[in-house]
Amino acid sequence: MDNNLRNYLTVTGGYWAFTITDGAIRMLVVLYFHLLGYSPFEVAMLFLFYEFFGIVTNLVGGWLGARIGLNLTMHIGMGMQVVALLALTVPDAWLSVPFVMAAQALSGIAKDLNKMSAKASVKTLSGGGGESKLFKYVAVLTGSKNALKGTGFFIGAALLEWIGFRAALEVLAGMLLVVLVVTAVLLPSGVGKMKSKPKFTQVFSKVPAINWLSAARFFLFGSRDVWFVVGLPVFLYDVLKWEFSWVGGFLALWVIGYGFVQAAAPRLVRHTHHGQGPGGSTARNSAFLLVFIPAGLALALGQGWDSQVVLILGLILFGIVFAINSAVHSYLILAYSDFDKVSMNVGFYYMANAGGRLVGTMLSGWAYQTQGLVGCLWWSAGFLLVAALLSFRLPDVPQEKEETVDV
Repeated sequence: MDNNLRNYLTVTGGYWAFTITDGAIRMLVVLYFHLLGYSPFEVAMLFLFYEFFGIVTNLVGGWLGARIGLNLTMHIGMGMQVVALLALTVPDAWLSVPFVMAAQALSGIAKDLNKMSAKASVKTLSGGGGESKLFKYVAVLTGSKNALKGTGFFIGAALLEWIGFRAALEVLAGMLLVVLVVTAVLLPSGVGKMKSKPKFTQVFSKVPAINWLSAARFFLFGSRDVWFVVGLPVFLYDVLKWEFSWVGGFLALWVIGYGFVQAAAPRLVRHTHHGQGPGGSTARNSAFLLVFIPAGLALALGQGWDSQVVLILGLILFGIVFAINSAVHSYLILAYSDFDKVSMNVGFYYMANAGGRLVGTMLSGWAYQTQGLVGCLWWSAGFLLVAALLSFRLPDVPQEKEETVDV
């Protein structure tokens, strides 16, 4: 087996293991602290630092990865997640809101260190073969991550029921610790490490395409979370009277399906790009198409159409188009980046991603409380329109003439 392919599979396997724990810990915290009597607002606050520190981590993590290597930052993230999991095994009397917020902050830092490192490594480990091969590699990594995060939701709930909260955390921590050791042994050192030590100010990209892509990413993910994080699950529970398990299961299945579409994105766009990787026009067109989905849902709900049918069909359509757009973005950030600056560019880009999620999460609660789900959907459409307009500044990617890789 080619060394680059073996290393890519090792990075992907480590990312998979981490992602399962990330989904599982979120479900464990939501369910367990709901059982302890925490209010919905208090449960939501537990994740505030998780999202906030994603912004800081991506900004610093890309710079750190360029200085010490992506493998080391990936393993630091794994180690921090093990600590975060074990921190929550303390007695219930210690599980105050500030304590759990701190543990979730640690988990958020770990998640973004791991994600930034794994995705930036793909640029180096793709090992030539043209831009369509890079698109395929990053799409599989990103899509499988989202599918496994949904799987992690199921695993977290199942472990909570089978062995309890603390034993579940210990099992997840033990599994991730084993994966950390295995990947540390298998992976070469120094992947993504720059020969010169970059200054921290260099994390702010001077490449216009990366800045425009990061801005579009901010509004893209804000558009999803502004209705998906708070508005949608609360609406399903309070208005449609779904059971709590139905809400969690449905959202988990949506995330899994979303991940499969992301992984299949290279095949879905292959025929319109003649075997080449997509360009800025693909991101722009799919963003404009997305605008009409939440806007259409808002109009349908406003007209009194069957809410359950409208939301299920709308979510399926939204998930397909959003997954393709997100996969194209994840490819473009690598395609626009030079090999020696990929970690800093990816860190800057995912800082924008985390910022969009944070703003979307906060806005979701306020918009739903003041304007209902229809208001959340209109905010989503507005964010998507801004993302589409920003995407006009995204250039196409020069393709290698010798490209022969089938995606």
